[in-house]
Amino acid sequence: MKSLDTPRSFRRHVTPERAATLMKRATYASVAVALVLISMKAWAVWITGSMSLLATFLDSVLDGAASLVNLVAVRVALTPADRQHRFGHGKAEALAGLGQAALIGASALFLTVESISRLLDPAPVERSFAGISIIVISLGFTLALVTYQRYVQRLTGSLAIAADSLHYASDVLLNIGVIAALIIAGVWGISWADPLIALALAAWIGHAAWEIVSRSTSELMDRELPHEDRLRIEEIALAHPQVHTIHDLRTRTAGRTVFIQFHLEIPGDMPLRRAHAIADEVEMAIASDFPDAEILIHQDPAGHEDVPESMQPESPMAPGASNA
Repeated sequence: MKSLDTPRSFRRHVTPERAATLMKRATYASVAVALVLISMKAWAVWITGSMSLLATFLDSVLDGAASLVNLVAVRVALTPADRQHRFGHGKAEALAGLGQAALIGASALFLTVESISRLLDPAPVERSFAGISIIVISLGFTLALVTYQRYVQRLTGSLAIAADSLHYASDVLLNIGVIAALIIAGVWGISWADPLIALALAAWIGHAAWEIVSRSTSELMDRELPHEDRLRIEEIALAHPQVHTIHDLRTRTAGRTVFIQFHLEIPGDMPLRRAHAIADEVEMAIASDFPDAEILIHQDPAGHEDVPESMQPESPMAPGASNA
Protein backbone atom coordinates (compact mmCIF):
# COMPACT_ATOMS: atom_id res chain seq x y z
CA MET A 1 0.00 0.00 0.00
CA LYS A 2 1.32 3.44 -0.89
CA SER A 3 2.70 5.50 1.97
CA LEU A 4 0.97 8.69 3.04
CA ASP A 5 4.29 10.52 3.43
CA THR A 6 5.36 13.03 0.78
CA PRO A 7 8.86 14.46 0.27
CA ARG A 8 8.85 18.15 1.14
CA SER A 9 10.89 19.02 -1.92
CA PHE A 10 7.75 18.62 -4.03
CA ARG A 11 6.14 21.53 -2.15
CA ARG A 12 9.01 23.94 -2.39
CA HIS A 13 7.48 26.33 -4.94
CA VAL A 14 3.80 26.18 -3.97
CA THR A 15 2.45 29.34 -2.35
CA PRO A 16 -0.01 29.00 0.56
CA GLU A 17 -2.76 30.58 -1.57
CA ARG A 18 -2.19 28.11 -4.42
CA ALA A 19 -2.08 25.19 -1.98
CA ALA A 20 -5.37 26.28 -0.39
CA THR A 21 -7.07 26.49 -3.80
CA LEU A 22 -5.82 23.04 -4.82
CA MET A 23 -6.91 21.45 -1.55
CA LYS A 24 -10.42 22.92 -1.78
CA ARG A 25 -10.81 21.78 -5.40
CA ALA A 26 -9.67 18.28 -4.47
CA THR A 27 -12.33 18.04 -1.74
CA TYR A 28 -15.08 19.22 -4.12
CA ALA A 29 -13.98 16.69 -6.76
CA SER A 30 -13.95 13.92 -4.15
CA VAL A 31 -17.51 14.60 -2.99
CA ALA A 32 -18.81 14.84 -6.58
CA VAL A 33 -17.22 11.55 -7.65
CA ALA A 34 -18.46 9.82 -4.48
CA LEU A 35 -22.06 10.80 -5.26
CA VAL A 36 -21.76 9.45 -8.81
CA LEU A 37 -20.24 6.16 -7.64
CA ILE A 38 -22.83 5.66 -4.89
CA SER A 39 -25.69 6.07 -7.36
CA MET A 40 -24.19 3.68 -9.92
CA LYS A 41 -23.22 0.97 -7.44
CA ALA A 42 -26.55 1.06 -5.57
CA TRP A 43 -28.33 0.16 -8.80
CA ALA A 44 -25.74 -2.54 -9.55
CA VAL A 45 -26.21 -4.18 -6.12
CA TRP A 46 -29.98 -4.12 -6.56
CA ILE A 47 -29.93 -5.90 -9.92
CA THR A 48 -27.16 -8.44 -9.18
CA GLY A 49 -27.38 -9.28 -5.46
CA SER A 50 -23.59 -9.63 -5.40
CA MET A 51 -21.80 -9.46 -2.02
CA SER A 52 -18.66 -8.17 -3.71
CA LEU A 53 -20.68 -5.37 -5.30
CA LEU A 54 -22.18 -4.66 -1.88
CA ALA A 55 -18.60 -4.36 -0.61
CA THR A 56 -17.67 -1.72 -3.14
CA PHE A 57 -21.03 0.07 -2.67
CA LEU A 58 -20.48 0.30 1.10
CA ASP A 59 -16.96 1.49 0.50
CA SER A 60 -18.24 4.24 -1.81
CA VAL A 61 -20.86 5.32 0.76
CA LEU A 62 -18.13 5.65 3.37
CA ASP A 63 -15.87 7.36 0.86
CA GLY A 64 -18.62 9.91 0.39
CA ALA A 65 -18.98 10.44 4.13
CA ALA A 66 -15.22 10.71 4.53
CA SER A 67 -15.04 13.18 1.65
CA LEU A 68 -17.61 15.39 3.36
CA VAL A 69 -15.56 15.22 6.57
CA ASN A 70 -12.50 16.15 4.52
CA LEU A 71 -14.24 19.11 2.96
CA VAL A 72 -15.00 20.54 6.40
CA ALA A 73 -11.59 19.58 7.85
CA VAL A 74 -9.64 21.21 5.01
CA ARG A 75 -11.59 24.45 5.42
CA VAL A 76 -10.88 24.43 9.17
CA ALA A 77 -7.20 23.53 8.65
CA LEU A 78 -6.76 26.43 6.23
CA THR A 79 -8.16 28.93 8.74
CA PRO A 80 -5.35 31.32 9.76
CA ALA A 81 -3.96 31.23 13.29
CA ASP A 82 -5.91 33.33 15.81
CA ARG A 83 -5.57 34.40 19.44
CA GLN A 84 -6.98 31.10 20.70
CA HIS A 85 -5.03 28.91 18.25
CA ARG A 86 -1.58 30.45 17.94
CA PHE A 87 -0.19 27.44 16.08
CA GLY A 88 -3.02 27.42 13.54
CA HIS A 89 -5.69 24.80 12.87
CA GLY A 90 -3.65 22.29 10.84
CA LYS A 91 -4.35 19.32 13.12
CA ALA A 92 -7.96 19.34 11.95
CA GLU A 93 -6.64 17.24 9.06
CA ALA A 94 -5.30 14.57 11.41
CA LEU A 95 -8.60 14.50 13.31
CA ALA A 96 -10.42 14.06 10.00
CA GLY A 97 -8.07 11.20 9.18
CA LEU A 98 -9.06 9.41 12.39
CA GLY A 99 -12.72 9.93 11.52
CA GLN A 100 -12.14 8.45 8.08
CA ALA A 101 -10.33 5.47 9.57
CA ALA A 102 -13.26 4.78 11.91
CA LEU A 103 -15.70 4.80 9.00
CA ILE A 104 -13.49 2.60 6.84
CA GLY A 105 -12.88 0.15 9.70
CA ALA A 106 -16.61 -0.10 10.37
CA SER A 107 -17.29 -0.93 6.72
CA ALA A 108 -14.61 -3.65 6.80
CA LEU A 109 -16.20 -5.20 9.90
CA PHE A 110 -19.71 -5.11 8.42
CA LEU A 111 -18.50 -6.62 5.16
CA THR A 112 -16.71 -9.42 7.02
CA VAL A 113 -19.89 -10.37 8.90
CA GLU A 114 -22.04 -10.27 5.76
CA SER A 115 -19.52 -12.28 3.73
CA ILE A 116 -19.32 -15.03 6.35
CA SER A 117 -23.12 -15.19 6.39
CA ARG A 118 -23.19 -15.55 2.59
CA LEU A 119 -20.52 -18.27 2.72
CA LEU A 120 -22.71 -20.26 5.09
CA ASP A 121 -25.79 -19.64 2.93
CA PRO A 122 -24.64 -19.20 -0.72
CA ALA A 123 -26.84 -17.28 -3.17
CA PRO A 124 -26.47 -16.93 -6.97
CA VAL A 125 -25.23 -13.73 -8.60
CA GLU A 126 -27.51 -12.41 -11.36
CA ARG A 127 -26.98 -10.07 -14.34
CA SER A 128 -23.24 -10.13 -13.80
CA PHE A 129 -22.43 -8.46 -17.13
CA ALA A 130 -24.43 -5.37 -16.17
CA GLY A 131 -22.56 -5.26 -12.87
CA ILE A 132 -19.21 -5.59 -14.64
CA SER A 133 -20.09 -2.69 -16.97
CA ILE A 134 -20.94 -0.44 -14.04
CA ILE A 135 -17.71 -1.33 -12.22
CA VAL A 136 -15.60 -0.60 -15.33
CA ILE A 137 -17.21 2.86 -15.61
CA SER A 138 -16.69 3.53 -11.91
CA LEU A 139 -13.03 2.53 -12.29
CA GLY A 140 -12.61 5.33 -14.83
CA PHE A 141 -14.05 7.92 -12.40
CA THR A 142 -11.95 6.59 -9.52
CA LEU A 143 -8.67 6.58 -11.47
CA ALA A 144 -9.25 10.16 -12.64
CA LEU A 145 -9.95 11.32 -9.07
CA VAL A 146 -6.94 9.51 -7.57
CA THR A 147 -4.64 10.97 -10.22
CA TYR A 148 -5.79 14.50 -9.38
CA GLN A 149 -5.66 13.90 -5.61
CA ARG A 150 -2.08 12.61 -5.77
CA TYR A 151 -1.08 15.65 -7.83
CA VAL A 152 -2.58 17.93 -5.16
CA GLN A 153 -1.07 15.92 -2.31
CA ARG A 154 2.43 16.04 -3.81
CA LEU A 155 2.20 19.82 -4.08
CA THR A 156 0.55 20.54 -0.71
CA GLY A 157 1.48 17.64 1.59
CA SER A 158 -2.10 17.61 2.91
CA LEU A 159 -2.77 14.66 5.24
CA ALA A 160 -6.53 14.88 4.62
CA ILE A 161 -6.09 14.70 0.83
CA ALA A 162 -3.53 11.89 1.23
CA ALA A 163 -5.93 9.85 3.38
CA ASP A 164 -8.79 10.46 0.96
CA SER A 165 -6.60 9.45 -1.97
CA LEU A 166 -5.46 6.30 -0.17
CA HIS A 167 -8.91 4.80 0.24
CA TYR A 168 -10.00 5.85 -3.25
CA ALA A 169 -6.84 4.15 -4.54
CA SER A 170 -7.83 1.04 -2.60
CA ASP A 171 -11.12 1.19 -4.55
CA VAL A 172 -9.17 0.36 -7.72
CA LEU A 173 -8.07 -3.00 -6.31
CA LEU A 174 -11.48 -3.41 -4.71
CA ASN A 175 -13.23 -2.97 -8.06
CA ILE A 176 -10.85 -5.36 -9.82
CA GLY A 177 -11.72 -7.94 -7.17
CA VAL A 178 -15.42 -7.28 -7.75
CA ILE A 179 -15.03 -7.87 -11.49
CA ALA A 180 -13.29 -11.18 -10.74
CA ALA A 181 -16.09 -12.15 -8.33
CA LEU A 182 -18.81 -11.30 -10.87
CA ILE A 183 -17.11 -13.40 -13.54
CA ILE A 184 -16.42 -16.41 -11.28
CA ALA A 185 -19.75 -16.38 -9.44
CA GLY A 186 -22.05 -14.91 -12.08
CA VAL A 187 -20.64 -16.35 -15.31
CA TRP A 188 -19.06 -19.58 -14.11
CA GLY A 189 -21.63 -20.25 -11.39
CA ILE A 190 -19.16 -20.74 -8.50
CA SER A 191 -21.30 -18.97 -5.89
CA TRP A 192 -18.90 -19.29 -2.92
CA ALA A 193 -16.26 -17.23 -4.77
CA ASP A 194 -18.26 -14.00 -4.34
CA PRO A 195 -18.28 -13.88 -0.51
CA LEU A 196 -14.73 -15.28 -0.36
CA ILE A 197 -13.39 -12.43 -2.52
CA ALA A 198 -15.47 -10.01 -0.46
CA LEU A 199 -13.68 -11.27 2.69
CA ALA A 200 -10.30 -10.59 1.07
CA LEU A 201 -11.48 -7.10 0.13
CA ALA A 202 -12.62 -6.50 3.72
CA ALA A 203 -9.08 -7.29 4.89
CA TRP A 204 -7.69 -4.81 2.36
CA ILE A 205 -10.08 -2.09 3.52
CA GLY A 206 -9.10 -2.76 7.14
CA HIS A 207 -5.43 -2.35 6.26
CA ALA A 208 -6.18 0.99 4.61
CA ALA A 209 -7.88 2.13 7.83
CA TRP A 210 -4.79 1.17 9.85
CA GLU A 211 -2.51 3.19 7.52
CA ILE A 212 -4.64 6.29 8.07
CA VAL A 213 -4.75 5.78 11.86
CA SER A 214 -0.95 5.42 11.97
CA ARG A 215 -0.26 8.66 10.08
CA SER A 216 -2.95 10.67 11.88
CA THR A 217 -1.77 9.51 15.30
CA SER A 218 1.83 10.39 14.45
CA GLU A 219 0.84 13.96 13.65
CA LEU A 220 -1.38 14.37 16.71
CA MET A 221 1.43 13.03 18.91
CA ASP A 222 3.94 15.50 17.39
CA ARG A 223 6.15 12.89 15.80
CA GLU A 224 9.50 14.17 14.51
CA LEU A 225 10.12 14.80 10.81
CA PRO A 226 11.72 11.92 8.86
CA HIS A 227 15.42 11.33 9.56
CA GLU A 228 16.50 12.67 6.16
CA ASP A 229 14.67 15.95 6.78
CA ARG A 230 16.35 16.39 10.16
CA LEU A 231 19.75 15.70 8.61
CA ARG A 232 19.02 18.30 5.93
CA ILE A 233 18.19 20.92 8.60
CA GLU A 234 21.49 20.22 10.37
CA GLU A 235 23.39 20.33 7.08
CA ILE A 236 21.96 23.74 6.17
CA ALA A 237 22.65 25.22 9.61
CA LEU A 238 26.24 23.91 9.74
CA ALA A 239 26.95 25.25 6.25
CA HIS A 240 27.12 28.77 7.71
CA PRO A 241 30.82 29.58 8.32
CA GLN A 242 30.26 31.06 11.79
CA VAL A 243 28.10 28.25 13.16
CA HIS A 244 29.97 25.78 15.38
CA THR A 245 27.18 23.24 15.84
CA ILE A 246 23.51 22.89 16.70
CA HIS A 247 21.73 20.89 19.39
CA ASP A 248 18.26 20.15 20.78
CA LEU A 249 16.70 20.00 17.31
CA ARG A 250 12.94 19.48 17.66
CA THR A 251 10.43 19.19 14.83
CA ARG A 252 6.74 18.48 14.39
CA THR A 253 3.94 19.06 11.90
CA ALA A 254 0.37 20.35 11.96
CA GLY A 255 -1.34 20.10 8.59
CA ARG A 256 0.94 21.77 6.04
CA THR A 257 2.91 23.68 8.67
CA VAL A 258 6.24 22.37 9.95
CA PHE A 259 7.61 23.60 13.28
CA ILE A 260 11.40 23.56 13.65
CA GLN A 261 13.36 24.72 16.69
CA PHE A 262 16.94 24.26 17.83
CA HIS A 263 19.89 25.85 19.64
CA LEU A 264 22.56 27.39 17.43
CA GLU A 265 26.12 27.58 18.80
CA ILE A 266 28.14 30.60 17.62
CA PRO A 267 31.26 32.40 18.94
CA GLY A 268 30.62 33.64 22.47
CA ASP A 269 32.42 36.97 22.05
CA MET A 270 30.23 38.05 19.14
CA PRO A 271 28.02 41.17 19.48
CA LEU A 272 24.32 40.44 20.01
CA ARG A 273 23.37 42.23 16.78
CA ARG A 274 25.70 40.00 14.73
CA ALA A 275 24.53 36.85 16.52
CA HIS A 276 20.95 37.76 15.68
CA ALA A 277 21.91 38.36 12.03
CA ILE A 278 23.54 34.91 11.81
CA ALA A 279 20.41 33.26 13.22
CA ASP A 280 18.33 35.12 10.61
CA GLU A 281 20.63 33.94 7.82
CA VAL A 282 20.39 30.34 8.97
CA GLU A 283 16.61 30.66 9.29
CA MET A 284 16.29 31.97 5.72
CA ALA A 285 18.46 29.15 4.38
CA ILE A 286 16.31 26.51 6.10
CA ALA A 287 13.10 28.22 4.95
CA SER A 288 14.25 27.90 1.33
CA ASP A 289 14.08 24.10 1.69
CA PHE A 290 11.13 24.06 4.13
CA PRO A 291 8.85 26.88 2.93
CA ASP A 292 5.92 25.78 5.11
CA ALA A 293 8.01 25.91 8.30
CA GLU A 294 7.87 28.13 11.35
CA ILE A 295 11.46 28.24 12.62
CA LEU A 296 12.60 29.18 16.12
CA ILE A 297 16.35 29.48 16.78
CA HIS A 298 17.97 30.07 20.17
CA GLN A 299 21.55 31.37 20.07
CA ASP A 300 24.13 29.85 22.46
CA PRO A 301 27.82 30.73 22.90
CA ALA A 302 29.98 27.92 21.50
CA GLY A 303 30.78 25.30 24.13
CA HIS A 304 27.89 26.35 26.36
CA GLU A 305 26.01 23.50 28.03
CA ASP A 306 22.44 23.99 29.16
CA VAL A 307 21.87 22.82 32.73
CA PRO A 308 18.58 20.91 33.14
CA GLU A 309 16.14 22.72 35.40
CA SER A 310 16.11 19.79 37.85
CA MET A 311 19.91 20.17 38.35
CA GLN A 312 19.97 23.94 38.81
CA PRO A 313 20.68 25.22 42.35
CA GLU A 314 17.64 26.33 44.27
CA SER A 315 17.13 30.09 44.27
CA PRO A 316 17.55 31.63 47.74
CA MET A 317 14.22 33.37 47.19
CA ALA A 318 12.39 30.23 46.09
CA PRO A 319 9.32 29.17 48.10
CA GLY A 320 10.43 27.43 51.26
CA ALA A 321 13.95 28.96 51.22
CA SER A 322 15.17 30.73 54.33
CA ASN A 323 15.90 34.49 54.20
CA ALA A 324 17.98 34.30 57.35
